[in-house]
Amino acid sequence: MTRPETIAVAMSGGVDSSTVAAMLARGGDGSAGSLHTVVGLTLQLWDQTRLAGRHGIPEAPKAGRCCSLDDVYDARRVAEHLGIPYYVVNQQERFERDVVRPFVSEYLAGRTPIPCSLCNDHLKFDALLKTARSIGAGRIATGHYAVNEFDPERGRWILKRPADLAKDQTYFLFGLTQEQLAHTLFPLGRLTKPEVREVARQHGLALAEKPDSQEICFIPGGDYKRFLTAYLEEQGERLPETAGELVGSDGAVMGRHEGIANFTVGQRKGLGVSSPTPLYVLNIDPASHRVTVGADAELATRTLRAGRLNWISIAGLSEPMRVRVKIRHRHEPAWAVLEPAGAEEVVATFDEPQRAVTPGQSAVFYDGDEVVGGGWIV
Repeated sequence: MTRPETIAVAMSGGVDSSTVAAMLARGGDGSAGSLHTVVGLTLQLWDQTRLAGRHGIPEAPKAGRCCSLDDVYDARRVAEHLGIPYYVVNQQERFERDVVRPFVSEYLAGRTPIPCSLCNDHLKFDALLKTARSIGAGRIATGHYAVNEFDPERGRWILKRPADLAKDQTYFLFGLTQEQLAHTLFPLGRLTKPEVREVARQHGLALAEKPDSQEICFIPGGDYKRFLTAYLEEQGERLPETAGELVGSDGAVMGRHEGIANFTVGQRKGLGVSSPTPLYVLNIDPASHRVTVGADAELATRTLRAGRLNWISIAGLSEPMRVRVKIRHRHEPAWAVLEPAGAEEVVATFDEPQRAVTPGQSAVFYDGDEVVGGGWIV
């Protein structure tokens, strides 16, 4: 029999986390009772009106951005509907320190970081667990689509891909520690999105049809350059001078650019040069400020190197291992051989060349449905 406990649910104001709260508060089968005491928690991470009016950033946040004030209102309304306690935890200072500032630094250095992975790694799960313990909750539950199981033979918590692969969020969760996995529940891991919406309807949740958030919470419209300019201006800083040469893959100078923050590997539009054939960004050199462009075929590579590693299904990599590697959220994991490269890095050699391996992005390693671990592409 399941032992009653207090569980803190991370409520974002979306249908997924709201459904988790309903399942735990009223029983996963839709019944009126639950063994557990459920408390709703929302992390307040970013004031979306903060940069309004700077460099074209709109005064009113656009619908569809996660962690908005409307989302907080929706989460509170769900908690009231379910009759559970609800708290908003202000983590804006830490979010800026651990997510926004590193994002800015990485982007200005010619890399393309992933804010959602940074947020999960450095803030969300750590802050939620600490807050949960302070109110007497032993575990947290989230609306992520992932499966979390303990393997007694290995003595490790294992993170697996969910039933709904179209909603798979394990790519953003590769940085979770064994301690965090041991105290986290993913109740939606074995459900599809349509099934989740149906559960929400069964529990009478008003937001059962609410669209999913699409935008990064602190970057309006996904316009990174506009955000960088507005944010640095607010901080009394300027975009660093990183203008330089735009060169072809043969080293021939084709023109000049105004700054490496304008580019990311694989980019086609906005290069500022004309060519009879399409050109793409192949490489960004932060030291020389040189941006190299070339044909689409030149974006393909057989290897990548990753550092700042976290291992989940294994304690560490001591010998070559055959895995599938995912190099961006929408990338289909590709077969590769993973090998240690010193104490802090690994090299993955793909069976087939992969397009636009991008420094600053995550590389996540899979063995079947299990997340072996992951790291950041260097």
